[in-house]
Amino acid sequence: MSGPSKVLSLTLCLLGFSLLSPLAYAGSGEHAAVKSPETISVSPVRFDYREAGEFYRNNLAVDGPKTERKLRRSLVIMKYQVSAADYENCVDDGFCMPRETSAPASANLPVTGVSFDDAQAYAAWLSARTGETWRLPTDEELAFAAGSRYPDDALNVPADSRNPALRWLADYERESARKASRDPNPQPFGSFGESENGLTDFAGNVWEWTSTCLRRTNLDQGGKTVETDESCGIYIATGKHRAPLSSFIREPKNGGCSVGTPPDNVGFRLVRDDHWYSPLIFAIRRVWM
Repeated sequence: MSGPSKVLSLTLCLLGFSLLSPLAYAGSGEHAAVKSPETISVSPVRFDYREAGEFYRNNLAVDGPKTERKLRRSLVIMKYQVSAADYENCVDDGFCMPRETSAPASANLPVTGVSFDDAQAYAAWLSARTGETWRLPTDEELAFAAGSRYPDDALNVPADSRNPALRWLADYERESARKASRDPNPQPFGSFGESENGLTDFAGNVWEWTSTCLRRTNLDQGGKTVETDESCGIYIATGKHRAPLSSFIREPKNGGCSVGTPPDNVGFRLVRDDHWYSPLIFAIRRVWM
């Protein structure tokens, strides 16, 4: 391809790409612009991360591998969870489904009673209204931002133990220790403090949706992955502990948690995706919504 042809192709590509940006979905002035939420930026550092999901070795359940990770770039994530009032604006705009809760639509309370699907719809709405690209964090990204507040769900039973009773007992003791909050009602922002990175209210009484699908992984004797089965109808919600939830669940106490103690409430916060290709991904998601 000649030089001028390359320039023309690139120009047309960029023109088409710009038309697919979130800003293009903001409409023709029918809706007022929305102010971008307050965020924190966490610089890349090395951190220990225990993988989410179910892990088995020799057909026996074991703890997920814990490895050192480092994100390639800074993470820009909402300092606070999405508020009930902000979510209600999306409902009023006809883009989001109503919450399944009696909690007031307050600007000082996190939204609860929302499903994974609701969170995805809100992210698309916020992207359209701000001209930025917003999405749910992965479990790893949320762990990165939460720092020392992120839970380690390991039972610490020796991986080479062939006595299933040891893991059953450890699991029973862990679940017995997981009690519902004395006051499970959503609390005002700031009630549960901040992580060392400035992430507010993580691991309070509102679990947060992530985009990480539940995975079942078989490991070999050396701990390396042999086979992985991913179920993307179930996603990891994280707070005081990880909880796999079906994507349509709004009220976790009424069921839907795959295993263990259900969350008190479930809400979410979003990551601002500044990758150059994020508007294209946004547009593709819009097509399939």
